[in-house]
Amino acid sequence: MSGKPSGRPKGEQHHIGLLNGFAAYGMWGLVPLFWPLLKPAGAAEILAHRMVWSLAFVAVALLVIRRWAWAGELLRQPRKLALVTIAAGFITVNWGVYIWAVNSGRVVEASLGYFINPLVTIAMGVLLLKERLRPAQWAAVGVGFAAVIVLTVGYGQPPWISLTLAFSFATYGLVKKKVNLGGIESLAAETAIQFLPALAYLLWLGAHGEATFAQEGVGHATLLASTGIVTALPLVCFGAAAIRVPLSTLGLLQYLAPVFQFLLGIFYFHESMPPARWAGFALVWLALILLTTDAWRTARRGRGRTAAPAAALPPERPPTGSPNPVGTADTVEA
Repeated sequence: MSGKPSGRPKGEQHHIGLLNGFAAYGMWGLVPLFWPLLKPAGAAEILAHRMVWSLAFVAVALLVIRRWAWAGELLRQPRKLALVTIAAGFITVNWGVYIWAVNSGRVVEASLGYFINPLVTIAMGVLLLKERLRPAQWAAVGVGFAAVIVLTVGYGQPPWISLTLAFSFATYGLVKKKVNLGGIESLAAETAIQFLPALAYLLWLGAHGEATFAQEGVGHATLLASTGIVTALPLVCFGAAAIRVPLSTLGLLQYLAPVFQFLLGIFYFHESMPPARWAGFALVWLALILLTTDAWRTARRGRGRTAAPAAALPPERPPTGSPNPVGTADTVEA
């Protein structure tokens, strides 16, 4: 749906990309306002509707843009299909925990999960992919670990909601990188796998008289159906941004979502923030500052090293691409 950039000037393309990036992360950041509107439906019912209606929405989108060739290729690759199934499992956990957390009055703790997600992604790179970290990255991970300890003391238990969201989303992103599907295609494949179990659960709820879809009026049913749009529309905007602005810029924009969620938790939902929680969040933000500063320095050094060779290139073959300092992945957020 986002397509390739048109023949507009580069500056205009960058502007359009920034607007789409702000729109995508803004919608992801404001989504805690949406899930409480679906009560009295429980988190499991909302999750099932999200799976069903997301598939309906992306199926229509794919029909419009006539992009189906990837589906046949995916079905002919059992390993890739298995990875998509694993990704669908992790995003199901992520979506379900997030919806439950928001509707249980734990928006601040949920936002923490997306603040620490880049740190978890780096830690997974070291443990699973044997990547080597720069000193600043080690410092960021260490400060993040200290933050979890402080928050554990403050909560009286580990912040399991935050950790579940961070680890499930980081693992989901890791698997998606191996699958290498576009945003809309990936969401279509994952929701296709989720569809039958979700539909079966909704039918079971209806048979036992526990479904709210047909019992709470047309407005409630419409809101449940709109979960597909709420899921897919930010992804469409993200896709439009990803092809127009450097990933380093998207890497900074990704912090908008947890910042908005954090502010909503405090000022709209009036969740408490005792001193220990403030201290834990401060440490997390310090870790992200270290991580982002190091990423920008690395990116600038990389551009500096390529500047001289780039000057020698023919005009019709300019260097393209940009490093991704904070691990932005083409993923579906909560």
